[in-house]
Amino acid sequence: MTTPAVLVTGVGVRCSTASDVAGFTAALRAGTCGIRTVGGDTPGPGPRALAPLDDVDLDTELAAVSGLPETLRRSASRAARRSPQPVRSALLPAVEAWLDAGLHTAAVPGDRVALVVGGTNLSARYVFEQHRVHDRRPAHLAARYALHVQDTDHVGTLSQVLGVTGEGCVVGASSASGGAAVVQAARLIECGAADVALVVGALARLGPLEWQGLSALGALAAPVADGTGEWACRPFDVDRRGFVPGEGAACLVLESAASARARGAGALARLAGYAQRLDANSLSDPSAEGEARTMNAALRVAGLAAGDLDYVNAHATGTPAGDAAELAALRQVLGDESGRPWLNATKALVGHCLSAAGVLEAVATVVQLRAGFVHPNPALRQPVDEAFRYAGRTARPARLEHAMTTSFGFGGFNTALVLSRG
Repeated sequence: MTTPAVLVTGVGVRCSTASDVAGFTAALRAGTCGIRTVGGDTPGPGPRALAPLDDVDLDTELAAVSGLPETLRRSASRAARRSPQPVRSALLPAVEAWLDAGLHTAAVPGDRVALVVGGTNLSARYVFEQHRVHDRRPAHLAARYALHVQDTDHVGTLSQVLGVTGEGCVVGASSASGGAAVVQAARLIECGAADVALVVGALARLGPLEWQGLSALGALAAPVADGTGEWACRPFDVDRRGFVPGEGAACLVLESAASARARGAGALARLAGYAQRLDANSLSDPSAEGEARTMNAALRVAGLAAGDLDYVNAHATGTPAGDAAELAALRQVLGDESGRPWLNATKALVGHCLSAAGVLEAVATVVQLRAGFVHPNPALRQPVDEAFRYAGRTARPARLEHAMTTSFGFGGFNTALVLSRG
């Protein structure tokens, strides 16, 4: 049986540098950095580097969306009023991707649409806030707490707003959750369980325990000396010191080529290949061998050789061990072609968006494939390994046909996606 081609027909994003795809494209091209030093109302002691996402005034932002049907606007607005911040943040990119794919005008039956949310432990900050309410007056705990505290609240709310009645699930793979969600959604399309699949990378807003735990692990970058926080995340630089958490949410609409043809939808890109592999390791230390195995497997699925890649959007968190392992893996995969594809890291601009990172960085990859550029990494001053073709301090025009984006997570989770021009 021939496996159906899987296309990207819609994208949506919201992060520290932009509230939609048009703004995200401009911010990527300009090298706009959303990282800054925060404190005060952020849980935990002392200043820290963060790429924060402002709270959503969904009614105002929905009113500004061109072409949004009134019934969909009302449904999203009602859902927002009773949802916590992580779900509200996912609504906007999901609606944007839905419109971008034209699903509001050339509808697919609801039971042929699937919904896969990437991320687990998404409610840590919400739990912390509600715990304080409970400590003061237990009876004042929100009546819907038992629903909102579950990650599946994203699936329930988004499916209700968009009328999705096909398969739905939450996929957890640590920081590779977004990539794993794309893999799961693609398989649903390939096996015929769905014609369309929304993949949502959900906002993971850290609570004080998570901040402290990551700090104790030695994974977090400190704010830079001038107090702005900008350039605290330095992927592939000899001066890299850790990762900077980012807040964001993103959505990809995946669709079978047959479905897209039938309703006249254009392809933004093609998901040419993918892979997910484990390292058999419960700890946080990365494995170059495991990452290389995963990238090679994705290339095999795509039917491409390493020399066919024009661009790699690397996981590249800015941690000493993580970046070293990824560069070693890329050397294994690319071999003599190491200096050919452009190499950059979107986390340098928007921080590490944790559960959402894999989907958000896939959107960034699609944007660059279509617009023909590679975004800069302005914080990269002295590369660890000069063998690679790093993006510089300004955007570069580039004819990109095939790109790879990677996501790796604590506990030995590895994912790689290969995206090709539509």
